[in-house]
Amino acid sequence: MSSKQIALYPCSPNTVRGTSTKISASKDKVVYANGKTVIIRDLKNAALSTAFSGHAYNTTVARFSPSGFYCASADTTGTVKIWDTIGEDQSVKGEYKVISGKINDLAWDGESKRIIAVGDGREKFGHAFLADSGSSTGQISGHSKVINAVSIRCQRPFRAATASDDNSIVFHQGVPFKYDKTIRTHTKFVQDVQFGPSGDHFASVGSDSKIFLYDGKTGETITELTDSPHKGTIMSCSWSPDSKSFFTTSLDCTVKLWDIEARKSLQVWTVGSGVSNQQVGGVWSGINDLVSLSMSGDLNVFDPRTGDKPTRILQAPQKAITAASPTSSSTFFAGSADGRVLSIDTNSTSPSDAVQLVGGTLHTSLVSGMATATSGKVFTTGYDDQIREIEGSTYTPASIPSLSQPKSVAVASDETVFVAGITSVEAIRNNQRLFELKPSYAPSVVGAGGLVVAVGGEDKRVHVHTWNGNTLTETRVLPESEGTITALAVSSDGALIVQGNSAGKIALYHSQTGEPILTRWDWHTARISSLAFFPALSSPPTHVVSGSLDTNLYVWSLENISKRVLVKGAGPGGVNCVIWLGDAHVTDGKKTGRILSAGADGCMRVWEVELPGN
Repeated sequence: MSSKQIALYPCSPNTVRGTSTKISASKDKVVYANGKTVIIRDLKNAALSTAFSGHAYNTTVARFSPSGFYCASADTTGTVKIWDTIGEDQSVKGEYKVISGKINDLAWDGESKRIIAVGDGREKFGHAFLADSGSSTGQISGHSKVINAVSIRCQRPFRAATASDDNSIVFHQGVPFKYDKTIRTHTKFVQDVQFGPSGDHFASVGSDSKIFLYDGKTGETITELTDSPHKGTIMSCSWSPDSKSFFTTSLDCTVKLWDIEARKSLQVWTVGSGVSNQQVGGVWSGINDLVSLSMSGDLNVFDPRTGDKPTRILQAPQKAITAASPTSSSTFFAGSADGRVLSIDTNSTSPSDAVQLVGGTLHTSLVSGMATATSGKVFTTGYDDQIREIEGSTYTPASIPSLSQPKSVAVASDETVFVAGITSVEAIRNNQRLFELKPSYAPSVVGAGGLVVAVGGEDKRVHVHTWNGNTLTETRVLPESEGTITALAVSSDGALIVQGNSAGKIALYHSQTGEPILTRWDWHTARISSLAFFPALSSPPTHVVSGSLDTNLYVWSLENISKRVLVKGAGPGGVNCVIWLGDAHVTDGKKTGRILSAGADGCMRVWEVELPGN
């Protein structure tokens, strides 16, 4: 074992205001799309989730096959990929270009053999094909505008229903699938249509806030459910395993459970208020888990047997992770490109406790830096030009505006916070600005250890300073690098400085003398985004970890500088931050350490890495 992934904390589903987000379930797992990644999320333990990164373009929808062994996922270019969900290698069984535009929804037949993909194509809005070969298995026709949803009856004789922005539902007979009739019950966009597992009925919901029930074999309209209707657009519906009930999610921030025989609403859950709590998707998972998706990306899990609140709320970042910092051997904070900061406990197996959103006033845009003081306080900077402080798991009310847009933050041993901005370096303690440095170069990154403060600049150099509690004094300038300094770390005792640049090169120096220890760690092929010493809090350090835009992670030995361990593809789309979690320990007779990597795909991965050495 040189490296092994031991946990993956996934991102949330991508949401677009006013658009239905499709999510699918198999037993205790849900699958959904975000960016170029497809996530299979475990509802019982978030760390057991998996991610599929085989798409070259942004994904839009993913659906489990009825057998649960395969998943079909689609992207904005009209490509469908069918891949294995059981094996670790996630081998792709088939890849087919089915329409010439964005795919909005997919549906499998009950035999896991046929798929219908629908969306916004130029020459057609849907295509039916065989999962094994991609051969056509009918024609999806009858709509004049983009198709939003599709569902296939699980039993023979097969039937399919498609829902469109032309306010209609088209009922198809199969197989091969062919047009049977157009159903015009809705007066506005039809957002979702779903067959019940028994095949006896299917239901449709739409922007007119109406719910209709139809015969599954003939497509005849049975009734409209008018008891306690929704007051906003209904975005999704999903059936119970016994086909006796289904639930709907709506932009009025409510989730409703409906009884088919009584034609009545059994239960109503209200999920807060405001745009962030609008319910844009939902799926019935297992026997009693009703999973609804908020606009904010939160997955709300309801149980019809319990009260009027979700049994658990699963939170995660929706955008790229841009900063992270450890708070103990098993906990860390992570900040994302939308300003959200989350607290993650790697020891917790509770899906709602393992990942929690930090409370208080959040940053309003990208979190650009994060650093932990010895007292446990965490300081964050954001592109909203604010410097904030987290105590416990909540932001304190106080914040201080930065003098220029902050790029990086570091904390010295006396808990002075140093912020590198576009034009300045600031020293802050107890929410008071103590010192301001206006260098001739443009700062790009800052690192601190002991009372040594190193500032990397766009002049391709690292400027080493000492801090006496009131003033930064420049003591030396390290030799010119091959590119802009993009990552920097100072050992906890201030003795060593490791720097990374935009050319993918890493160099190590003595801070007191400026003498180079090595300048040829050059195995990365793109910009270095993050560096960290190990052990983080004790000296002397024995290893360095580096993360890069080339998606890879390297662990370098300081005891034998020719030794290294590669973690290939540690962050699809690019690694933005790497941190060490805890101290070294022995696994299978080998000395190992744990590393967190996070980046562009919004997922946080924990790796068990064998530490290279003599």
